Amino acid sequence: MTLTVDTLLAILLGGLALVVLVTGAGAVVDRSVSLAQRYGLPDVLVATTVVAVGTSLPEIGSHVVASLGILSGTLDYRVASATVLGGNVGSSVTQQLLLFGVFLLGYGRYQLTRAVLRGSYLHMVLAAALLLLVAADGRISAFDGGVLLVAYALSVVDGVRLRRREPPVPILDGASEHVARDVGVLLAGLVAVLGGAYVVLAVVGAVVDDLALGGSMVGVVTLGLASALPELSTVAEALRRRAPNVAVGTLLGSNVVNPLLAVGLGGVLSTYHVPPVVVLWDLPFKLLAAVAFLAYWLAVRDRTLRRRDGFYLVACYFVFVSGRLLLFAGQ
Repeated sequence: MTLTVDTLLAILLGGLALVVLVTGAGAVVDRSVSLAQRYGLPDVLVATTVVAVGTSLPEIGSHVVASLGILSGTLDYRVASATVLGGNVGSSVTQQLLLFGVFLLGYGRYQLTRAVLRGSYLHMVLAAALLLLVAADGRISAFDGGVLLVAYALSVVDGVRLRRREPPVPILDGASEHVARDVGVLLAGLVAVLGGAYVVLAVVGAVVDDLALGGSMVGVVTLGLASALPELSTVAEALRRRAPNVAVGTLLGSNVVNPLLAVGLGGVLSTYHVPPVVVLWDLPFKLLAAVAFLAYWLAVRDRTLRRRDGFYLVACYFVFVSGRLLLFAGQ
């Protein structure tokens, strides 16, 4: 594998675009929450929509840009599809294993409640299973995308219904004091997300051959990790404020938004080619890890996870990445 100067410059540009994308997403989340609180939207609605969707903006923006690029012919259908699907699943697995593990290492313990099990965790498992089902034939059609979007709408309705029975979820930001400024920052953040996603996808398409890696693998190690940074910042802030339910709710909620809303939008707009690795490794690993970890969680004494369980989750994440790189690097 030989990297030319042009390729190295393109990679540098892609890295800067990732920074812009993630920074823009963070600004959108902060300002959206502040504006929502300014106008008195219930915390339950803010948590299930604004926060969950906002922290997944890198994935959503990447899918929208990729689909528009596929439709216009400016992006290669197979490479763009592989990149955003790899980034989507990579981000979800990063949150499910690595970030949840980091949360446990930092917080120390977390007890499974009936509300978390019945709501967010079950939704996450069903979302992964549904995406695997519609992707199994190697293509996500417009119909498949519509099914994913309907499933997301149903999950939101069910989530709101369940959360109304729970104590209020604390939102980490205060109410907006400067509406015009916050609206401007929000719009600028959206532009940054879309612009950053376009540059990243263009760079991936240009250098994927030189790297001797498939677009899906590049998506996992670039978009997958970078797209999980908004969730990481939310987890860090939740740890600082000793608000574990915010951290867990954000991680599980994003694992519903990513496969259902982000992939669903992309499928409806342009359809996707699904690389075999997504069906043979990514989604089965994610689904099996979620089910196995739930069984373990239910079996432990008083259903409380501790720091050692955080180590197990982090180790599972590196097994996922290592296995993918060794077995499917070319995809």
